[in-house]
Amino acid sequence: MTKRTKPMGTLSLRAPSRKPCCAADTPVTGADSPSLSPPDGARRARYRIDAMDCPTEEGLIRKRLESMPGVARLDFDLLARELTVYHRLGDTRGIEAALNDLDMAPRPLTTDAPEDAPPALDARQKIALALGGLAAIGAEGLAWIGGREDAAPVVALAALSILSAGLPTLKKGWIALKNRALNIYFLMSLAVTGAIVLGNWPEAAMVIFLFALAETAEALSLERARHAIGALTALAPETAEVETAGGWRPMAPGEVAVGSRIRVRAGRRVPLDARVETGHAALDQAPITGESLPVDKRPGDPLYAGSIVADGVVVAIVTAPAGQSTLARIAAAVQQAQATRAPTQRFVDRFARFYTPAIVAVAVLAATLGPLLTGGTWHECFYQALVILVIACPCALVLSTPVTVVSGLAAAARRGILIKGGAHLERGRLLKILALDKTGTLTPGRPTLTDVAVLGDMSGDEALLLAASLDEQSAHPVARALVDGWRERQIGASARPVTAFATRPGRGVEGMIDGAFWRLGNHRWVDELGACSPTLEARLVELEEAGKTAVVLFSAGGPVALFGLSDLPRPESAEAVADLAALGVQTILLTGDNSATARAIAERVGIGEARGNLLPEDKQAIVAELKARCGAAGLVGMLGDGVNDAPALACADIGLAMGAAGTATALETADVAIMDDDPRKAARFISLSRDTTAILRQNIMLALLIKAVFLALALAGQATLWMAVFADMGASLLVVFNGLRMFQKTAI
Repeated sequence: MTKRTKPMGTLSLRAPSRKPCCAADTPVTGADSPSLSPPDGARRARYRIDAMDCPTEEGLIRKRLESMPGVARLDFDLLARELTVYHRLGDTRGIEAALNDLDMAPRPLTTDAPEDAPPALDARQKIALALGGLAAIGAEGLAWIGGREDAAPVVALAALSILSAGLPTLKKGWIALKNRALNIYFLMSLAVTGAIVLGNWPEAAMVIFLFALAETAEALSLERARHAIGALTALAPETAEVETAGGWRPMAPGEVAVGSRIRVRAGRRVPLDARVETGHAALDQAPITGESLPVDKRPGDPLYAGSIVADGVVVAIVTAPAGQSTLARIAAAVQQAQATRAPTQRFVDRFARFYTPAIVAVAVLAATLGPLLTGGTWHECFYQALVILVIACPCALVLSTPVTVVSGLAAAARRGILIKGGAHLERGRLLKILALDKTGTLTPGRPTLTDVAVLGDMSGDEALLLAASLDEQSAHPVARALVDGWRERQIGASARPVTAFATRPGRGVEGMIDGAFWRLGNHRWVDELGACSPTLEARLVELEEAGKTAVVLFSAGGPVALFGLSDLPRPESAEAVADLAALGVQTILLTGDNSATARAIAERVGIGEARGNLLPEDKQAIVAELKARCGAAGLVGMLGDGVNDAPALACADIGLAMGAAGTATALETADVAIMDDDPRKAARFISLSRDTTAILRQNIMLALLIKAVFLALALAGQATLWMAVFADMGASLLVVFNGLRMFQKTAI
């Protein structure tokens, strides 16, 4: 079973700046900003840093670079191990020198194309880790048999374990010390050094081995997340079948020019964005739009790179280079979305800055005042202070948010919902009111001509010809439907030339035909011009109460013809409204069509409130009114897809764009871009936001609870360094794996 795709039109989604009605929005700046635009006057430098794969390295780099004169902003993509620096420097040598001083070994990236990250564990690291583990176990065994932890064989095996498995940790600890950073590597190095000073060689070796082992497990789990995100974008095939002077031959997609002719056979992926020239095929567009059913493609229809030809063969004309395809823009959007911190992540980062110094202070007090307050020995109190130092690391807490947020972004993108940053993902759960556009959102935006009625001596065919001649200049869906209806009735007829053509937004069009001035517009415009007679009013009301859009053709002498067009709701619209109601979200219909049509459509889909005859500024004002009504109780969203929706989308707390696949404006500017035409995905976005927030809260509570339990045990003298390592790295792994559950979410 297949469904017919709708023609893609021009779509402008959001104004470049906020409107006055949104002045109350809280501004966010810097790396926390949901806006991903480069700072004014800044240049960009991108680096691959293979040693950067957790928030610890990010914090070290931030501490070093953010204070550097000329550095405007830092964007981190930990999963791809990439750093983007926006700067106002003459060159980047200072940036690279600072990164090298941190032992980060930056590698400049000259293109925006994604690169494969190195494996989390190479052969040399595997050997070193295995050797460290065996030596640590051997040291523990000899100490247990001989009863001495400072025997020469025990010390030798422990030293071998520390140097093989723990050397990278000790090196990073030294770098942290030089940069005065209280990170896990410094704290772990200090704990191991302290254990050695106390003569606990086997425990020092086992602790640093367990830490290295836990770090490896954490890196492998993050690699899983990296691969899951990579699977979203690594969909385009490596070759395209291109027509050349010598026939059809394979070429790399990056070498194919716009305007080239490509052929795609059944079972193959589309290599580039294109438009069908000849042929017919059913395409699986799930990787791009999340649609579950194949979509029929005929001449004139768009093809998206990464979609799969399920049946048939098509020849298509390439419309965009490989780097600017819909798939490439999705990849860029997902990558950039990771650069913005979600509200919970910003809170956790601020909390961690106070948490670690506070726990380190507790450790110092335990070591210095413990013997006086508890009566314990200096050796015992110093050991418990080392345990507290390991517990002081906020790794699990800091990791609790980014992995979950990125997993949520990727899970949404896999299902055709592109969320432009963690801030919007988190805020979606707060939506209480959602305003919905009618045409192109709740209805397919493909009305058909149903009624032609003349009001004078002119024939219906002549009136329809004049109306079609005017509307042929317009891209509005109603105009296209009227033109299509004329063509169906008058095959072979030619439209008349129109001069002085002008569009009146929210009203209609006008122009000169054969020296006479004509207008074609809606009920509102007729009323404004004072041209609505009682007879015409009755005819207009009759059409509108039937849920049809009425269009009037009038000359300088008054109305001459009346046309009725019908655009019925999508089959999914009623379910979409019901899903939103089940989530406690109130819906309101906003449309430029007349009020009767608005009420008729609203009743069919289950919306209780509908407003019609709206100009673009009217929709914006209503969204502002809804925000005032909602107040602190929640947020107001707008779901729409047309030029008339742009001000309202910009004013809403969260703007959701429909049918965004293949539309550069939507992918670049919408808060949330729904890639296909399914309005049910608005509710799925809200459900995903609530699921993400629930997991974020679980992770934060787990991390804090585990830390609190082991801190209490340490203060009571019942915790060991082994237990501290398990508490820290075990909690980190727990929150990472819990966050990765978002990949498996089927609720959306």
